[in-house]
Amino acid sequence: MNSESKIYDVIIGGQGAAAFAAGMYAARYQMSAIVVGTTFGGETATGGLIENYPGYPEIDGFELMMKFREHVEKYDVPIIDDKLVISNTNGNSRKESDIFEIAGESDQIYRGRSVILAIGRERRSLWLDHEEDWTGRGVSYCSTCDAPMHKGNTVAVVGGGDSAVKGSVLISKYADKVYLIYRKSELTRPEAANLRQLDSASNVERIFNTNVVELLGDNQKGLTGIKLDNPYQNVDSLDVDGLFIEIGADPRKELPMHLGAKVNELGEVIVDKYMNTNISGLIAAGDLTDASGDLKQTITASAQGSIAATTAYEHVSNL
Repeated sequence: MNSESKIYDVIIGGQGAAAFAAGMYAARYQMSAIVVGTTFGGETATGGLIENYPGYPEIDGFELMMKFREHVEKYDVPIIDDKLVISNTNGNSRKESDIFEIAGESDQIYRGRSVILAIGRERRSLWLDHEEDWTGRGVSYCSTCDAPMHKGNTVAVVGGGDSAVKGSVLISKYADKVYLIYRKSELTRPEAANLRQLDSASNVERIFNTNVVELLGDNQKGLTGIKLDNPYQNVDSLDVDGLFIEIGADPRKELPMHLGAKVNELGEVIVDKYMNTNISGLIAAGDLTDASGDLKQTITASAQGSIAATTAYEHVSNL
């Protein structure tokens, strides 16, 4: 595919909540916009049932993201399945004067007066068979999203950091039993308040020096159990209704850093309250950024996407 000659007012990277919200707002500002991304729906689309998005007491994450996409398409904003990258055979991603040139994996070069990066995070995986297939069918990466689905169930949480501790505490309010499984001999620096809550949760059992090495179940039922590399109470497998993988996620920081954006110690793109980075015209939103701390949710990403589009509009208007 050849380089694209059109110069857009804004190039929006991503296909999750922040990107779609930005696309909708950009269109309403009468900006010429293009949405470019490969991971449809971001983490929301694979999160299973959502019960905390206003207006939808229960909705599947994929369905919610389809509604977001349809809303953007209503305004005739092109949505392109392409991954924004540092370079391709037609050139490098860069800013030249007041114009950004952003490379696509398809060998396209997208040109715009501003860029909103809402490319999210790459969740860390256990790299087990069926992990991806059973996401939303017992396997989850978001305790805030999915804990209420496990009322009365037996659930395992993998991880030893603060997110795993907080997740275990939250899930314990719904599940009958929670196994907190960690590969090391002790938890890794959880916040004191969260650790106190964990200590008070009588239905949470901690299993240290242990890895989950196999997911048990079938394609009809999804997840039904897990296998351990170190027997627990003389058994090497546990029957569970859910497995929460809380081992963190890494921001997709390579492209924003290549463009000059500053990141924090977690690799999150640093933004101000308007979603500006330190590079004029380069804006970021959603889980890629430090904007909402640990609260990485569909609703926060949506809000940031709308703010980002407003900032892009003001930037382009002043060129």
